[in-house]
Amino acid sequence: MPRSLSRGVVALLLSCTLLMTTAACNDGDDTQSASSAVTPTSSAGFEQQKLAKTRFVANAGLAAGAAYQWIVKPYRAGKFKKGADGRTFALVKAGLAGAFTYNRLKAAVNNAKGDPLLSKAVAPLSAGIDSLKDLGTKLRKGEAGDADVGAFESVINSVKDAGKSAGAEVVDKVPSASQLSGG
Repeated sequence: MPRSLSRGVVALLLSCTLLMTTAACNDGDDTQSASSAVTPTSSAGFEQQKLAKTRFVANAGLAAGAAYQWIVKPYRAGKFKKGADGRTFALVKAGLAGAFTYNRLKAAVNNAKGDPLLSKAVAPLSAGIDSLKDLGTKLRKGEAGDADVGAFESVINSVKDAGKSAGAEVVDKVPSASQLSGG
C-alpha cells in the first residue's frame, strides 16, 4: 500500500508540475506576442509587407470572383428581370455576393496598408468601396439597376488595376458557397 500511495503522490506531483509549466509557457507567449505587436523588428516588418500583399491579392480576387460570378454575369444574362426563371434565387445569391464582395474589398484595403506602394495605389478607392455598402441589400430586394451593377464592376476593376500597378496582380477567384454565406 505505501508503494502505491507513493506512486500516486509522484504522479500527482508530476501532473501538477506539467500543468504549471504549460500555464507558465502560455503566459510568456501572450506577453511576447503583445510586446512584439508593439515593437516589430525589421525582419517582421518585411514579412508583414509580403504577407499583406498576398492577403490583398487573395481578398481582392475573391471579391472580384464573387462579383462577376453572382452579380455581373447573371445580370447580363437577364436573371434579375421580372418573370425570369430562377430570379428569386439569383437575387438572393447576388445579395449574398454583394455583401461578401464589400466585406472582402474592405479587408483588401486593410491588407494594402501593410505595403507602402500598395497602400498608395489603393487609398483613392476607399470612397468607391464605401459606396457599395448597401448594394447587397438592393440586389437582394431586386432594386439594383444598370448603374448599380456598373458601379460594382468599376470598383472591382479599379482595385484590380491598383493592385497591378503596385505589383500585386489580382486574378478572379470564385468563392465557395460556404465562403459566400459566411461559414
